[in-house]
This record gives sequence, C-alpha cells and structure tokens, in this order.
Amino acid sequence: MLKNLIPTLGRLRLIVQLLMLFIGVYGSLFVGHYMADKLSSALPALSCAYDQMNGGYCVLIRSQHMLHHQIGMAIARAHEITFSMVLPLLLALVTFFAFFFVLGKAFCGWVCPLGTLQELTGRIGRRFGIGLRRVAPGDLGPPARLRPVKWLILAGLVFLLPLLTGLGVTPHSLGNPYCDVCPARIATTLLTGRADQLALNLGDGWSFGLGAAANWLFGFVLVGALALRQPFCRICPLLAFNAIFQRLSPARLVKPSRASCGNCRMCTTACPMDIPEISQAEGRKAYSEDCTLCGRCAEYCPQDGVISIKWANVTLFRSSRGYCKARVRGETPDGAVKLAAKGPSDA
Repeated sequence: MLKNLIPTLGRLRLIVQLLMLFIGVYGSLFVGHYMADKLSSALPALSCAYDQMNGGYCVLIRSQHMLHHQIGMAIARAHEITFSMVLPLLLALVTFFAFFFVLGKAFCGWVCPLGTLQELTGRIGRRFGIGLRRVAPGDLGPPARLRPVKWLILAGLVFLLPLLTGLGVTPHSLGNPYCDVCPARIATTLLTGRADQLALNLGDGWSFGLGAAANWLFGFVLVGALALRQPFCRICPLLAFNAIFQRLSPARLVKPSRASCGNCRMCTTACPMDIPEISQAEGRKAYSEDCTLCGRCAEYCPQDGVISIKWANVTLFRSSRGYCKARVRGETPDGAVKLAAKGPSDA
C-alpha cells in the first residue's frame, strides 16, 4: 500500500516543476510583489523579471543590470567606484552561489519555468501524434556543435553588450539585450494575462530589432517544442552560466566505468538534451555541460547502479533494471506516453 503512494522520480520532478512554474509565474500573489523581489533577485533559472506576479527573478537580468548600470558606468567614471556599487553585485553573486550550492544544475531541469513549459508543450505534441525530432548524437556530433551558441550568447548579450552600454560605447537600448530577446519574458507574462511584451518598440532600430527577434524566437520555441525536446535549453545562456560552476555544487551526475555500458544508448535516448557523452563516456566526461540533472538517464538505464544522482556522498537516485522495466511501461525513453500506462509502483 505504501509503495503505491511513492511517485516515480519522473513524476516527482514533474510535481516540482509544476510547483516552481506556479511560484515562478504567480508567486507574488502570496508574498506581494516587493517581497518577492526581496526573496530572490538572483535565481539561477529563467524566472522572468518582466512578470509582475512572479516569486523570484532570473540572475541574468540582475547580472545585466549590474554590468550596465553599475560596473560599466563605474569604470567610465572611475572616481565613483565605491563599495556601494560593488557590494550589490557581490551580494547578487553570493545569493547565486548559495542557491547553486544546494541544487546546482538541477535548477535547469527541475525549477526553470521555461524548461517546464517546453516539456509540457512536447507532451502535447506527442499526444497529438507529432513525430519526435532528435538532434542526432552521432559521435559527439550535432549536440556538441550546438554548445558554443549558448556561450556566445552569454558572453555577448549578457556580459559584453551591457558593459559596453554602461561605458557609453553602445546605445542605451542595448543595456539588457538578452532579456529583450529571451522567450521566457514573453511566455511567462502571457501566462499572467499580459500580452504587452509581444508589442514591438518603434523608438529606435535596435529596440525594434531585439523585439522582432524575441517574437521570432518565442514562436520558434513554441512550435519547435512540439517536436524537438527542449529546443531553447540547448542554446540557453543560463545553462552555460550554471555550467561554469557545476563542479562547485555537491549535486551531480555520477557514472562509473562499466564495460557493458554504451551498447543500448537508452540513457542518451531518454535525455531531453540528446547528450551523447552519457552513453559513451564515464566519470566527469559523462556529466556534460548540457546536463540539467533531470534524472531521465538514470531512470531509463537498464543496469543496476550504473548512473546515479548524488548530493555530496549521498545517493539520491540510482539506476536499476526493475525500475527501468516498470518505467517503460508508462513512457518510452524518448518521452512518448503510452495509453493505459502503469507506473513503477504498479509493477
């Protein structure tokens, strides 16, 4: 009886995702808008600051504002560099590290509202029979070639342009360029009943171009997620930002060497990011920069104890043959939900 009450890891993650989606979009309904701002102004997940009802803001807009309004302008006026300017940035980074130390890259796989919306959209697509398209892993092929994109976006739109704007080199409209093109800004505000973020700013060419790019990117993510798992996550600068510090967090994916591993590739098939290393490598190489710690690889690994999710020395979940057999009765590794499915607890 008790066994039937214990959800699978996948169902538990979905519950956490839905809860965090609600908090990330409507959280201030409970604590008030200003209190929500105080609770977290540096959450390492795409929880949009343009959403006036959310319960925690994305660290990327905080970083852009710091670089634009404080660091860049302070360098331009060196005599104004004081602890009053540097301290807020340090506090934001300390807040980020405090959050990140606990969950690490699980913020991407369990907390991020845009990640959850993409997964839910993919479920809708499969329910309506839209064929799943994969970024073929090959031999460290297309998925690996996509990886530089998120680093370029992080370096260019999150760090460089806001800093240059603060220095007076680039126009004011480029002060927070990533947020101006981020699909989470449009997606989460639409969920609150606001459509104003879809409007294009005709004030200048840069603002218009960024707004048009945002609308195009939102449309691409909305349509693409029906057939391609996590399309935006693959180029998300926050994934790159989290990857910089992934070795510092005790939360991690662990895969020891196993001679029989790499033949079935079910873990890569189950991975929403199509990460080839999880089936072809072990140790640190298996814990790729694209990993979101969603745990699907561990759920669908058919061997006992090959893939584990750990926090420090504590094993939170490990693969097992019995769990995998029960899991595939309800959902295939690539995410297709079977009708009249049974969960692992019904096995």
